[in-house]
Amino acid sequence: MSPVPPTVLITGAGGFVGSRAVHHARRADTPAPPRLRLLAHRRPVVAPGPGIETVAGDLTRPGTLRGLCDGVDVLLHCASHIGGPDDLCRAVNVGGTEALVEEARRAGVSRVVYLSTAAVYGRGRFVRAEAADLERGPVSETSRTRAAAEDLVLAAGGHVLRPHLVYGAGDRWVVPGVLRLLAALGAPVREWARARLSVVDVDALARALVATALAPEDRLRDRVHHANHPEPVTAEDLVRTAAEACGAPWPSDAIGLAEARERLAARGASTHSLDMLVTDHWFDSTPLWDGLGLAPGPAFHEGFTAHAPWYREQHAVTARA
Repeated sequence: MSPVPPTVLITGAGGFVGSRAVHHARRADTPAPPRLRLLAHRRPVVAPGPGIETVAGDLTRPGTLRGLCDGVDVLLHCASHIGGPDDLCRAVNVGGTEALVEEARRAGVSRVVYLSTAAVYGRGRFVRAEAADLERGPVSETSRTRAAAEDLVLAAGGHVLRPHLVYGAGDRWVVPGVLRLLAALGAPVREWARARLSVVDVDALARALVATALAPEDRLRDRVHHANHPEPVTAEDLVRTAAEACGAPWPSDAIGLAEARERLAARGASTHSLDMLVTDHWFDSTPLWDGLGLAPGPAFHEGFTAHAPWYREQHAVTARA
């Protein structure tokens, strides 16, 4: 008798990470390919095909989610609101997750996997840090509400994946953010050469999410997992690689941290991104890959090369705007 394929509900299926999760779920190496139910809201999702259905719903309106999890085996929750306004963060990340988890409980969903962020740890220096050893201290409404969403998922017996910096085609935050910072400073910062950062290719992260959703229970000993490439990259390598890929200037003379802060203050700009790039944010992700029996994919320089053409094109469009 052929095995019955699981049904996986993916939220955020039209987003940066969620769309890649759909791609990898369709190609999952399982005895029976999973059936996919994709939650669509504002962004279009992949065209339906065999074993794929698209359903409408709005995380800010719990009534639209009723019955969403009926017949679902696994909920892969990739949808989050990032950035302001604060009330929308709360509505999507907390209210929407609460409604989803309640629907999953009511429908008897066997596993819930939530895509969170290492930003829930807040400020600090993190060196090969393990999830079990860290306490959360979110400092923005985005990270506070995503931490609250984590609590809802964990209380339901679910799993949480925390990447740090996610790069790849579709990235609207990491590379655009570091290039804006470099342009605002007019120079690289000397401290970038020492700060080590955890990064992950969007496709590697999507594969980890799908594998967590479909893995046998005995492979998932922990409930909270860091989800990055095991090898960190220096902040200087990250910013320089992004600048070179996009044809952005890289001034030869670096400045110190104090001067960098003065330059940002003179522009009335936040120092949040600068502070992150001068401090180690290295999160131990080896347990996730080992537990899943999954290779983390290429390290940063090789992984970034595959996405460089997309970044160049997007940077050119931005420069013309």
